[in-house]
Amino acid sequence: MAKQERAIRTRRAIVEAAGAVFDEHGYTSTTIAMVLERAQVTKGALYFHFASKEALARAVLNEQVPFGAVPPQPCKLQEIVDMTFVVARRLLDNALLRGSVRLAVDQETPAGVDHGEPFRQWTQALTELLELAGRRGELLPTVKPAETVDLLVGSFTGVQLMSRALTDRADLGDRLAVMWAHILPSIAVPGLLPGLDARADRGARVLASPEQRVAS
Repeated sequence: MAKQERAIRTRRAIVEAAGAVFDEHGYTSTTIAMVLERAQVTKGALYFHFASKEALARAVLNEQVPFGAVPPQPCKLQEIVDMTFVVARRLLDNALLRGSVRLAVDQETPAGVDHGEPFRQWTQALTELLELAGRRGELLPTVKPAETVDLLVGSFTGVQLMSRALTDRADLGDRLAVMWAHILPSIAVPGLLPGLDARADRGARVLASPEQRVAS
């Protein structure tokens, strides 16, 4: 059991180190030696878990969606809003998440690394929530969940890329608040709008909530 726990900790250390290095240098410039130095593990330990740099990149990409976990909300639209703000807040200080996001939009990522997978995972998770919101009467009758989610995922991606380029994501919360101010009135029933919280500091408040600390 102790050996298994050490292996889990070692793998986690490698993935977190790889995320940080991918974030700083991109896929092409990242080397296994950089990851080894950051993770402080032996080459044998790394290759026990990951056969190649491509395998490391795939592992980092697969870590992205769990960072959007938030406490369940009675209003599923609020839960979707919370997920975007929590990811935005975590992007400020979580190198693994930042590395995963950079890989997802890095055009130099090789064909052996499916950088579209996080987008498909986000799309599936958010579509399920939005369909549930529709069944609960939260959405306007004209809303098509799959199309709305495609717009939402694409919008978030563009907003965070622009924020990163201009302010190193310091204004990402503000930009998300503007995004939601345009999207929510076009999808939510009017009576729901006053109760939805899409203020810029929403991510920090969700992460500080007792429910989120217990879940984490």
